[in-house]
Amino acid sequence: MSFSSEVKEELARHLGKSRHCQIAELAALIAFEGKSFADESDNHLLTGKYELLTENIFHIPYTSGAKQEKWLLEAVKMWDPVSCRRAVTETVSGILLQQNCCKRAFIRGAFLAAGSISDPNKSYHFEIVCRSHAQARQLQEIINSFEMDAKIVLRKKNRVVYLKEGAQIVDILNIMGAHVALMNLENVRILKEMRNSVNRKVNCETANISKTVNAAVKQLNDIEYIRENAGLDSLPDNLKEIALLRLEHPDAPLGELGTYLNPPVGKSGVNHRLRKIGEIAENLRV
Repeated sequence: MSFSSEVKEELARHLGKSRHCQIAELAALIAFEGKSFADESDNHLLTGKYELLTENIFHIPYTSGAKQEKWLLEAVKMWDPVSCRRAVTETVSGILLQQNCCKRAFIRGAFLAAGSISDPNKSYHFEIVCRSHAQARQLQEIINSFEMDAKIVLRKKNRVVYLKEGAQIVDILNIMGAHVALMNLENVRILKEMRNSVNRKVNCETANISKTVNAAVKQLNDIEYIRENAGLDSLPDNLKEIALLRLEHPDAPLGELGTYLNPPVGKSGVNHRLRKIGEIAENLRV
């Protein structure tokens, strides 16, 4: 089972505590799937969710009778009392979305009906496909009311509201009430961050080793060039001393080379002397 399916399985079992939250979630299911509860959904999770919500809202067994459809659509503000016909809309009445708990339920319903989330082992991507710009704008505003940064992108004929940062996807799972999925995602994030941290340290150490080796090779080349073209005796005593030590200890780090001097010299002092030797070698090459 994909991670997206696991999230939906968890959310399909989630039931808001208050009747107004259940109505908000039901309104989102109808708006984003574009079907009233009387229609047969080809998604078993949604069918089960319709059942769970309608039985808890109306306290009657779930059936697709015309009378129950009227009660349901009146509850979600999608019934036209003038024509006595259903008026399923792509947006949900703001009356149903005044409290934060209802907004959470609305996002949960929208995700169940038209959302998906990528496998966190591969990438971080959360999206809900919307049937119109108005629907996308309403969803974006509701998500961003929780201090998120949801974006909208056009994909073929649909608008897609999406989040791409791992931290924000953790937050949206919490908002929807998918706490088990949230913990699973956090575990993946922790492992990925640990691996990335180790890789960064290894790459940094490798780069430092490479830099040290390249510097030592250049120092040896400069000393050999001076010895062959001017002789090491041409160097001042302090530079000749460090040049001989570098030839004797080609792999030693600068700090260690300094300990062989009498009196000992620190790393910066050794580096200064070797840089002077490099300048002398460059002048000889001109």
